[in-house]
Amino acid sequence: IVDVDRGPTIAPMAARRLVPLLDRVLVKRIEPPTKSIGGVLLPDSAQTKLNEGVVIAVGPGRRDKDGNLLPMGVKVEDKVLLPQYGGNDVEIQDEDFTLFRDEDILGVLKE
Repeated sequence: IVDVDRGPTIAPMAARRLVPLLDRVLVKRIEPPTKSIGGVLLPDSAQTKLNEGVVIAVGPGRRDKDGNLLPMGVKVEDKVLLPQYGGNDVEIQDEDFTLFRDEDILGVLKE
């Protein structure tokens, strides 16, 4: 779904229909490049795991102690910086996604 060079493309309809609960965010991790700039294929051991992803779906947010809805820090199609560990892996129609809490996302990457 997400290509490092071209950016996000249309997510599967099943992933678009999934609405995370509370302050959870569904993210598709960006796959690392499999070729070097010169066109040489990189072995799996040389590929680094990127801590970037694209937001596919966002929950409505969580409520504070007074019942007020707290706004989410990200929106659909934001490119985000993710923690190295954490999140819940989810597979939807043979595609791998990760669910994070809004507070676990480290930041939004601007183009």
